[in-house]
Amino acid sequence: MPRLLTDQLTRLGLQVGDVVMVHSSFKSLGISDPEDVVKALLEVLGPRGTLMMPALSYVQKPAEFHDNRLTPGCVGYLPEYFRTRPGTRRSLHPTHSVCAVGQDVPRMLNTHSGDNTPCGRNSPFRLLIEQKGKILMLGCGLKPNTTMHAIEELVAPPYLYGPELAYTLVDESGKVFQKSYVTHGFAGYVQRYDRVAELLDEPNLRMGLVGNGLSHLIDAEALCRSSERKMRDNPFFFVDLETA
Repeated sequence: MPRLLTDQLTRLGLQVGDVVMVHSSFKSLGISDPEDVVKALLEVLGPRGTLMMPALSYVQKPAEFHDNRLTPGCVGYLPEYFRTRPGTRRSLHPTHSVCAVGQDVPRMLNTHSGDNTPCGRNSPFRLLIEQKGKILMLGCGLKPNTTMHAIEELVAPPYLYGPELAYTLVDESGKVFQKSYVTHGFAGYVQRYDRVAELLDEPNLRMGLVGNGLSHLIDAEALCRSSERKMRDNPFFFVDLETA
């Protein structure tokens, strides 16, 4: 299975030295061991590459307390496995942290603590665009693409921001401190990031099987360029009104 996975990832367009953000539906891949997926990704990326996965924790309880060492993510089995895997680092953010392994970990993670929004200029999501990275959607379709929030923060559409909240955070060293963040809102709206398929063609959006899951590989810079342009023309392009 690992050899099949590396072959599939390579055919999809993942390359040695890439910086990649992976979103996933582990169940859809038809694979029993998450380590097989992580090892296949790291093998394709090689020692010069960087593997990232979101460790979002916006449903944590208590809601305004975050321990970067212990607070679990809420975005699926594979990223949570990756978070707890030896050697994985995590950026410091109460709701939109990112985990990573690889050569560019310090560059991609260390500045996130300087932001006061979820996906601001210092976040791994924005840096992924600046580093000309890739986004790999493993068997999960195109909707759960958190990098879109970084692009939304460039435009600030009317639905984006919610209230400012004060959080208590514990960093990797155990230091406890307080910080306020402007949250994302989306009140009354449903995200429709699958509409990037209307804006991107190959090679900026590629599709193929990984395991049993239909997967997509996205060029982050091209995604930002086309999506920002579209949102400035129509700020509501990537959302629908929520229905009862």
